[in-house]
Amino acid sequence: MHSRNPNDKAVSLALVHTAHEAPQPAPTKVPAIVAFDRRELALILNVYGRKVAQGDWRDYAMDFLKERAVFSVYARVSERPLFIIEKTPRLRNRQGQYAVTNQQGRILKRGHELSLVLRVLDPDLVVVG
Repeated sequence: MHSRNPNDKAVSLALVHTAHEAPQPAPTKVPAIVAFDRRELALILNVYGRKVAQGDWRDYAMDFLKERAVFSVYARVSERPLFIIEKTPRLRNRQGQYAVTNQQGRILKRGHELSLVLRVLDPDLVVVG
């Protein structure tokens, strides 16, 4: 333990803001991104794994953007995706936040339940509630 000598002077620090100093800018907001949650990824990867095992699909890519999350499915490397599975939360109260689009950009299925939307890719998929 350190004892204080009465002859030592105490030093205190204070932050003083003067009028001529520029105020600090507000911290910039990190833009929120949309992502698939664990349950959604499990559903998507279940279909993906079955299609890979059948030899139909070979690769995938995931993009997490400001307004949507995208899972792209490829037959071969470095070509346009065969299918795109999208999650767009701002469409949740309208036609549904999930959609599957084909290579030409046509929406094959859209809805509120991902498991039902994914059935367009794998009709034999059993929906587990």
